[in-house]
Amino acid sequence: MTKLQLQKVQERIEPYIHRTPVMKSRLLNEITGTELWFKCENFQRMGAFKMRGAANAIMSLNEAQRKKGVVTHSSGNFAQALSLAAKSLNVPAYIVMPESAPEVKKAAVRTYGGQITECPSTLKDREETASGIEEKTGATFIHPSNDLDVILGQGTAAIELLQDHPNLDYVITPVGGGGLIAGSALAAKYFGNNCRCIGAEPMEADDAWRSMQSGRIETNESANTIADGLKTNLGDINFPIILENIDRIIRVSEEEIKSALRLIWERMKIIVEPSSAVALAAIIREKEQFSNKKIGIVISGGNVDLERLPF
Repeated sequence: MTKLQLQKVQERIEPYIHRTPVMKSRLLNEITGTELWFKCENFQRMGAFKMRGAANAIMSLNEAQRKKGVVTHSSGNFAQALSLAAKSLNVPAYIVMPESAPEVKKAAVRTYGGQITECPSTLKDREETASGIEEKTGATFIHPSNDLDVILGQGTAAIELLQDHPNLDYVITPVGGGGLIAGSALAAKYFGNNCRCIGAEPMEADDAWRSMQSGRIETNESANTIADGLKTNLGDINFPIILENIDRIIRVSEEEIKSALRLIWERMKIIVEPSSAVALAAIIREKEQFSNKKIGIVISGGNVDLERLPF
């Protein structure tokens, strides 16, 4: 992987995404004793960074593949991202969603033109259903996080952040399936000035932290966290990138996530989802380690279920 490849990805997807704003908060700087810069992917098209990876993955296909369409399984943001990216590029999108997925998310996918097939909520059922659609339609399967083209697309958020603020000491992102942090780590490596990448993860879903300790991909027996976007596991494509290029992962409690979420809503006046607050929670938890540093935080998304707010 080279800097030039990442630059080409950024140029390729630029017409299909927003260059999201970078915001700061004097009060949050005072609370943390740091200089924080928030890359607001909650203002991205469809409300999350995943639009970037979806667009790049589809644009990486040849014409014959595009005609047959793309398929994925997702209960949330990637289902919406792939649907919208496919619609923007005139490509059919087949979306496998668990029956238990919220109706509001299904409605969003349909609005973006995705063709939904529902299935039981187990990973086995999701994979088998997606595989059946692949065989029937010839569509190309695109994984939400364990796909190199997706990873490189997700990394463009951190590239933009570092282009705007090239002297950051750290870029910190939440860790779920691993696509965002893997892409961000490559961005920090090639576009930063001795910038290090750190992950933030709920203690209730700390599979990535344990994977870093053991050197192999670990899973969660349970994932009882408010940060519902971070319940997925790492994959065999993104894990080696993470293992080689990130500094460490910081775990935070549910109360710390809720507290950080409230701070962002109240002080920055922006709507972010709980997963996005995990990075700020990690900085507050270990603020002595980050004292007087310049830190970029990727706010991963703003797709909030307003019926289930924690405050």
